[in-house]
Amino acid sequence: MIKQKTLKNSIGCIGVALHSGQKVSMTLKPGQPDSGIVFRRTDIPGSGGLIKATWDNVVETTLCTTLGNDDGVTIATVEHLMAALSACSIDNAVIEVSGTEVPVMDGSAAPFIFLVECAGIVEQDRPRLYIRVLKAISIGDDHKSVSIVPSNGFTVDFDIDFESAAVSHQSYSMCMAGENFKNEVSRARTFGFLHEVEALRAAGLAKGGSLENAVVVSGDKIINEDGLRYDDEFVRHKVLDAVGDLYLAGGAILGHFHGVCSGHEATNHLLRALFADKDAWCYDDMSVPKVVVNKPAHAWSVDVAGSEITATA
Repeated sequence: MIKQKTLKNSIGCIGVALHSGQKVSMTLKPGQPDSGIVFRRTDIPGSGGLIKATWDNVVETTLCTTLGNDDGVTIATVEHLMAALSACSIDNAVIEVSGTEVPVMDGSAAPFIFLVECAGIVEQDRPRLYIRVLKAISIGDDHKSVSIVPSNGFTVDFDIDFESAAVSHQSYSMCMAGENFKNEVSRARTFGFLHEVEALRAAGLAKGGSLENAVVVSGDKIINEDGLRYDDEFVRHKVLDAVGDLYLAGGAILGHFHGVCSGHEATNHLLRALFADKDAWCYDDMSVPKVVVNKPAHAWSVDVAGSEITATA
């Protein structure tokens, strides 16, 4: 039996929020078996600050993934931390944050993996439940799309295409096994374009962004003095984001994800479409070997955040 895991000890950090620019403190704490990942806003009294990290609690996807609860309390920019928790196989944890946003740290998932490793990881006496994809689901068109198909493991493919020669077309594929994520993807930083900065800040976004926590592109040049951490850092960061957003499924996924020029919104729509079809997934404790069969799909539609999304599953 593969068992659930949580943190051995609590551990904290202080950092700047990418979009609000506020300085926030965050503490990662052990969670009870079967409790999942739960955020707690420490600036909100009582239980009103609790937000479960699940796909159906996503309330905003503009430039980051924001979770919310029924009381209207939100926590933003959760995707990098969620990616780190996924990579470290942390099933249960309480994440205490003193403000509206998770600190951005250096713009990647690596600092969060470091925190988890420093805190230590312990097994819990409960079986780990995986979410097995049973048939293909896809959303999008020829320009932007996301899809997920059955697989015995968890793999992510991503393709991006930007006009800037500094980015251009990039593709990357990763299997979430062992330390692949930590070694090959975790250090990839969020990125943006200099000509968009003023508009973003006027909209109340990217106030905490800097060359310390993002790769910034100006025209066809990268203006960070130290350059890139990977030659294809841009697409690797998109893989990182996808891993974090997919961990909002409420558990580890057994499936193959492919994103094309997509972002947080499309990934969340994909999860909503997956869970809307009861024949498209099941829980699996991995106690018995399975044979993956890619079932033929049907056309259907689902209302996602007030807009009708039609998909071929």
